[in-house]
Amino acid sequence: MATAPLRSSAQTIRADIDDRSLVDLAIGGSEAAIRHIIQRYNRRLFRVARAVLRNDAEAEEVVQEAYLRAFSRMQDFRGEASLATWLTRIALNEALGRLRRRRPARDFNDLIASASNDEKADIMLLRPAATPEADLSRQEIRRLLEQVIDTLPEPFRIVFIMRDIEEMSIEDVARQLAIKPETVKTRLHRARRLIRATLREQFASAFSELFPFDGMRCTGITEQVIGQLRSRRILPPAEAPN
Repeated sequence: MATAPLRSSAQTIRADIDDRSLVDLAIGGSEAAIRHIIQRYNRRLFRVARAVLRNDAEAEEVVQEAYLRAFSRMQDFRGEASLATWLTRIALNEALGRLRRRRPARDFNDLIASASNDEKADIMLLRPAATPEADLSRQEIRRLLEQVIDTLPEPFRIVFIMRDIEEMSIEDVARQLAIKPETVKTRLHRARRLIRATLREQFASAFSELFPFDGMRCTGITEQVIGQLRSRRILPPAEAPN
């Protein structure tokens, strides 16, 4: 039985509340549930969008639009896949659509051809990153890793972000990208080889901080989405202060 919808933005939502309950509350107009969903999945959607677009500002716009699309048709969520998977698909489609509008259309799977000379790319792109200064700060390491990942050919980059950074399963990545699990494994292997095993081992502790999306950025997206949902009358107007 679905939990009764709660509309108060001040309503406390348990941190461990399951997705189905959150969806039921969101469908009922609970602003608190909508905020909780946004904050729970902001980082994943941002990372996936950025993997496609390689631009923070565009990725943020994609995340905002993905949430607006999702909350406008939240009743379509049937629970056949996880909420994370459903939202990721919306964000990925939005990012890929934006990419197609940015440049002449190319079949996604055809992009693999651009990485045929990966051994040369390994030497040219990653040699400077192989001997970082011993005193390089954690923040500088994170920026270095982001730059290296940004140089990966697009099919490898997207798979690497989704699998190694977001820790999505091989099967889930394959479903999201409409490719075979074997193709995911191949692209992931080649991406890791480009980045170099030694580089990954040396900086593995910094992976969880790549492409951060928290603090004011997370709050900003949340408030923008809530404002848009109110303007579209998906959420009721804000309650007047007492």
